[in-house]
Amino acid sequence: MINHEFPKADKVNIRDMIDQNQRSNSIRRRIEKLIPIFLTLIASISVLTTIGIIWTLLSETVEFFKRVPFLDFFTGTVLRPLSQNPEFGLLPLLMGTLTSSLIAMAVAAPIGLMAAIYLSEYASPKVRKVVKPVLELLAGVPTIVYGFFAFTFVTPLLREFIPSLQATNILSPGLVMGVMIIPMIASLSEDAMSSVPNAMREGAAGLGATKLEITRKVVIPAALSGIIASFVLGISRAIGETMIVTIASGSTKNFTFDITQSMQTMTAYIVEVTGGDAPAGSTVYYSLYAVAMTLFVFTLIMNLLARAVSKKFREEY
Repeated sequence: MINHEFPKADKVNIRDMIDQNQRSNSIRRRIEKLIPIFLTLIASISVLTTIGIIWTLLSETVEFFKRVPFLDFFTGTVLRPLSQNPEFGLLPLLMGTLTSSLIAMAVAAPIGLMAAIYLSEYASPKVRKVVKPVLELLAGVPTIVYGFFAFTFVTPLLREFIPSLQATNILSPGLVMGVMIIPMIASLSEDAMSSVPNAMREGAAGLGATKLEITRKVVIPAALSGIIASFVLGISRAIGETMIVTIASGSTKNFTFDITQSMQTMTAYIVEVTGGDAPAGSTVYYSLYAVAMTLFVFTLIMNLLARAVSKKFREEY
């Protein structure tokens, strides 16, 4: 008869292998149980950080409004925080922020959208592979370099055509911010247009539509939610820009519609106050938190409106 029993040494090796597999499975199960906990902790960091920021802004802003009336802050047209009789009016900073952002978007929106249309609908794959990375290099330039470029090159150049342009003004930093935002709008808009199914383009072409008509009546409406999102991100980037406006727009707190004059934005004001002139605990010190809270709420509302608009167009198309 044939003996089917394994030798003793083989039985020991098989038993060790089984025990080793059981230990490995046990360790693997423990690790798999720990992974969701670890990921939850990592994900909660952003939430806790946001809560911490909001709490800091709120607590310091409440302290500011204990000293300065709410209506005086939001309706005041004079901002003189370091004078003998200080006044804290937000409108000069709000005007500077909105003016610089509108100038930037007037430059970035049409150029970025046209660049996205070219890359998505007209450029060959070889050209797209070269042009898009080169365009995105503009986003990697430090903003302080843009600021000195606006102050030392763009402003003197504009003064050749606009003699009344001041050495520090809101026009040149707005234009340079627009150049800085172009890659963001172009890249995001191009991604949205490229995601439109080719079947829609082919169907329009089969009906006799030209390339321009396909782009204007098919691709852009279908990608409109992504295009709007890129515009909103561009506006948010312009509103939150600090170094360009700090260097090139000056620190004059003018409430004016004249873009040739020096104006100050909310972010530039925060930089000025944190520069050391305002002692901690003073009204000027707390004013930077009020301005930062206003900037936070303003950006939040704008993004919520943009999400609603994008959702509406996404449902329609």
